[in-house]
Amino acid sequence: MTQVGDSLDLLPKPAAPAEGQLRERVAELTELRERVLAGPSERATGAQHAKGKLTVRERIDLLLDPGSFTEVEELRRHRATGFGLEDRRPHTDGVVTGWGRVHGRTVFVYAHDFRIFGGALGEAHATKIHKLIDLAEAAGAPVVALCDGAGARIQEGVTALAGYGGIFTRIVRNSGVIPQISVILGPCAGGAAYAPALTDFVFMVRGTGQMFLTGPDVVQTVTGEVVTHEALGGADTHASLSGVAHGVYDDEETCLEDVRHLLSLLPSNNRELPPTEPCHDPAERRTEALLDLVPVDPNRSYDMAAVIAELVDDGEYFEIQETWATNIVCALARMDGRTVGIVANQPASFAGVLDIQASQKAARFVQTCDSFNIPLVTLVDVPGFLPGVDQEHGGVIRHGAKLLYAYCNATVPRVQVILRKAYGGAYIVMDSRSIGTDVSLAWPCNEIAVMGAEGAANVVFRREIAAAENPDAARARLVKEYRAELMHPYYAAERGLVDSVIDPAETRARVIGALSMLRAKHAPLPSRKHGNQPQ
Repeated sequence: MTQVGDSLDLLPKPAAPAEGQLRERVAELTELRERVLAGPSERATGAQHAKGKLTVRERIDLLLDPGSFTEVEELRRHRATGFGLEDRRPHTDGVVTGWGRVHGRTVFVYAHDFRIFGGALGEAHATKIHKLIDLAEAAGAPVVALCDGAGARIQEGVTALAGYGGIFTRIVRNSGVIPQISVILGPCAGGAAYAPALTDFVFMVRGTGQMFLTGPDVVQTVTGEVVTHEALGGADTHASLSGVAHGVYDDEETCLEDVRHLLSLLPSNNRELPPTEPCHDPAERRTEALLDLVPVDPNRSYDMAAVIAELVDDGEYFEIQETWATNIVCALARMDGRTVGIVANQPASFAGVLDIQASQKAARFVQTCDSFNIPLVTLVDVPGFLPGVDQEHGGVIRHGAKLLYAYCNATVPRVQVILRKAYGGAYIVMDSRSIGTDVSLAWPCNEIAVMGAEGAANVVFRREIAAAENPDAARARLVKEYRAELMHPYYAAERGLVDSVIDPAETRARVIGALSMLRAKHAPLPSRKHGNQPQ
């Protein structure tokens, strides 16, 4: 009977490695990696710099904490043949993928290398991105895409298009699960533009970052319109006209620094709370300056940004989509060291009225905050929805309903502060008690009503005014009576629609106290696949 030991003796003995052979292999690997890190050529790098653009690895170094980047699949090469590709098989295949740290927390990144095939996406290129997003999903960490690519690699045909489909599917699957940020640092055209549009935040750099589905040449051929790349899909276009961009910058360094700041305000995934920081700004600090910042007269303008700066820690906040739909402010900030999302009407722009774009902007922001466990603070000073044929025909009803839907669906702690006026349907939509805000506070100059006193008096007392000997005097008297009866500061509080009427100087302390009380809030939703939000 053969014993185990005997059978092992029958196996062939491996040859002893030649002395120093493994060291030679390691040296070869080191040399190869150094060539990959150096990039395709000095000429290509020079051309990149000549356009005012950093190289892919320079960008990653700016984004991540020093020395923290771990690259994966740096030796990946495409396997396509034909159209000259078999003779051009550079390592990385035009995209650098890996993970590192931002402020000590893990972040995944993929970055197109425009020096290789113009950053165009092929099968191997796409597969690397698929794997990177899958790793981020498994690790529960954010993904940052540094976009600088010419779209699908034409030489690879439909396999390149299928690669985009895999990216889109993964972005959607992780929507609301892990933060996803796109940074447009070069061209992003055709189907490639949909990937950033699906992510949570989009940042762009002026002069170099461009996004469009069809370029200027196609536009001119089809419509006859002559337009430049920058005017069609540049950073300022998407920041102020389309609303696609959440932040716009003059240079890549400033842009990537703000991406790092944004990541510091967000949790790593939807199972965590946002990170906290030590706060040296006292939670109970009185905000006396608000007594002078906000006029009592509801028709006088003021800058809501100054109010926000007075309320948040050290006056610092991160505004989202600052130059689009300027009649509403959406910002991330900290209060007592904890991240909050702030939605505020802006009286300095169109009197703070709600319209189509403001509703879209705020709805998406509310939804993003709710996805990532960020409490909401809503500062209300709204005269209503913007009237007009263009607004009605443009669908202000369904767009306004998006904001209503987002608030009604939100389960995070919610605090409403009514500074001055809150009229009509806009009052309801701005996170009123009737749609589920947890705590509603109001200043002693608040006016909550179906409409302003003048408009209400003209409707309710129109016959009495018309029959009066002096209609103007009668109107003034009836307006005063209506305001005294139905719009005084304590009317809503008497009916339980406002929890407290507060001294404006107490606003910061009262909001922080309410958020502290709500920190363990649990608000389960009915069992369902997902809601069917307004289109």
